[in-house]
Amino acid sequence: MLSTTMTMATMINLEQIMTTVQLLLQNQSPAHDFQHMLRVYKNAEMISKQEESVDLDIVLAAALLHDLVVYPKGSSKTINSADDSAEIAKKILLEYKNYPREKIEKVADAIRTHSYSKRLVPQTLEGKILQDADRLDAIGAIGIARTFSVGGSENRSLYNPTDAFCETERQLDDTQWTLDHIKRKLMILKNSMHTKTAKKIAEERTEFMELFLNQLRKEILPKY
Repeated sequence: MLSTTMTMATMINLEQIMTTVQLLLQNQSPAHDFQHMLRVYKNAEMISKQEESVDLDIVLAAALLHDLVVYPKGSSKTINSADDSAEIAKKILLEYKNYPREKIEKVADAIRTHSYSKRLVPQTLEGKILQDADRLDAIGAIGIARTFSVGGSENRSLYNPTDAFCETERQLDDTQWTLDHIKRKLMILKNSMHTKTAKKIAEERTEFMELFLNQLRKEILPKY
């Protein structure tokens, strides 16, 4: 039988953490705002229900706190986003007297290892669930929406005007073309999922992205 664990104190703390995170992310970009945190939280909760012996104290707190620091994609600090988020998460959790102290470092570890840019594989089940939950929010319809949101904020063009779908020998360059990012990262994320639940959802969302790309091709490369 599948089972999860959560202390009553943590259920109360999670509501308080949500309020804190919402305040901290008031001016964050749409791609990494409070709604992103909530979607990852819901993904993590859904995945956890299908896994054996998940500690919800850890995984749900990590989901709410995983992106407190998000440096711009073009910044040299980008690779430090997860580490810096983990340190702030630890400080926040220490403010809650009822949150189990022995689990704080485990939350921080899950946050540190969830990052895509660092290419890390979490060693704990809770870390794997957080990584899956976060990556699910990077694909499908919401993933496409977030990708173009980031592209707009960084003033990138939608696509390469002479080779939109990278069908020549040119290299994908998502620092210039937002569409390149979908092909370079989003279309392969399904291969990095850990849990059976996330793998199934990732397949469905990737199929949708393929439909989107096919439709986009018809609209930007019309044959009259």
